[in-house]
Amino acid sequence: MTGGMIFDIKRYAIHDGPGIRTAVFLKGCPLNCWWCHNPEGQSTKPQLIFRANRCQGAQACLEACPLGAIRWQEGSTTDWTMCDQCGKCAEACLAGAREMVGREMSVEQLMKEVERDIPFYDQSGGGVTFTGGEPMLQPEFLLEALKASKKQHIHTTVDTSGQASWTSLQSILPYTDLFLFDVKHMDSEKHKKYTSVSNQKILANLQRLAKEQVKMIVRMPLIPGLNDDLENLQRTGEYLAGLPHLEGVELMPYHAIGVAKYQGLGMDYRLENIIPPTDDHIGEIEDLLASYSLNVIKHSNGRAS
Repeated sequence: MTGGMIFDIKRYAIHDGPGIRTAVFLKGCPLNCWWCHNPEGQSTKPQLIFRANRCQGAQACLEACPLGAIRWQEGSTTDWTMCDQCGKCAEACLAGAREMVGREMSVEQLMKEVERDIPFYDQSGGGVTFTGGEPMLQPEFLLEALKASKKQHIHTTVDTSGQASWTSLQSILPYTDLFLFDVKHMDSEKHKKYTSVSNQKILANLQRLAKEQVKMIVRMPLIPGLNDDLENLQRTGEYLAGLPHLEGVELMPYHAIGVAKYQGLGMDYRLENIIPPTDDHIGEIEDLLASYSLNVIKHSNGRAS
């Protein structure tokens, strides 16, 4: 069966579609958003992550590293320019401070994990959500996983940036009960600046999906100073109001929960001085979008993606 690269499976997810859900995080993303809270999902390959708060000082990682990329300086440190992601330090770390993120799974293996939660789906009207990263970057695996889920009568949701071929999106339509579709910025140049790609293909796919009469919720990450200006919000409201069959729009306010991951992966974070929006500011923007006759879905624990 088709294999996929998974970097996490989270149970009891309640913000990624209706009911209680199992969120399956597929590795790899064509975007590089400045605010990404899952940086370990960007690369298509397994990656080493170091979580300093788990380190117990055994120092087994120093001997395990064949390149000498790990040093002890008031704790374990990594020279990421030397690290080749071999994973030997993770194998030696019994505390789990160092681990490889990302593993190959077959659809059959994944479904064994997903099917364990069927009782929760039945009770809550939940199901499985495929997210990432960008699940559409592994279209064959995603398609087979969706088919397998529908065979078990499991509600399916796909959380996507929309940066994918229309052929791939079209192939999963019969097996996807709900799309969570990201709209990050209406200005193509600013979209490219903040995500590394323009929004042309994304908006084209959004229009096509809307015409297919699929169930779809548009999600908008709310990033202070980047996309929360009045012009962009008005353009977003006007654009979304013109889409047929849209179930609703949901704000995903910026938070800094994922910042520590960047240091643990040896990656730079570009929004260290951003302050999360206040509840009052979020409410004002929700009211603005609602003024375009959009069904604004409100909750206080969203995540920018």
